[in-house]
Amino acid sequence: MIDENCPIEEVREIFGNDRFATEACGCRVIEASRGYAVCEFDITDGHKNAQGAIMGGAIFTLADFALAIACNMGETPTVAVNNTIEYFSVANGSKLIATCSADRSGRSLGFYTVDVVDDLGNFIAKMTATCFRRG
Repeated sequence: MIDENCPIEEVREIFGNDRFATEACGCRVIEASRGYAVCEFDITDGHKNAQGAIMGGAIFTLADFALAIACNMGETPTVAVNNTIEYFSVANGSKLIATCSADRSGRSLGFYTVDVVDDLGNFIAKMTATCFRRG
């Protein structure tokens, strides 16, 4: 269990082990608390698809990273069992920001919503997720 009062530096160190999100995609933890997380990445050419827009998988990775942090802070080990993502717009900014909030966090199941925006305030995507607590 990751203590819900864990300093942000320690949260960053723990989730730095998520190498795909942090190293391949450049995701960073901005805020973290029980049932809540904010993560971001700077948009690079490596995030783009053949049409020049951000690849859906890159957006999903950022949303999933924020979800992992929000659902594991102060909880027994938790994994996603279902994710649904809707894409609304292309990003026009230089950064993507994902904000995850718990809709309901129970003993064995948690329900979360992740909103993804760019740094210009454009609403890019929404993920909803059901998570299972393995404790």
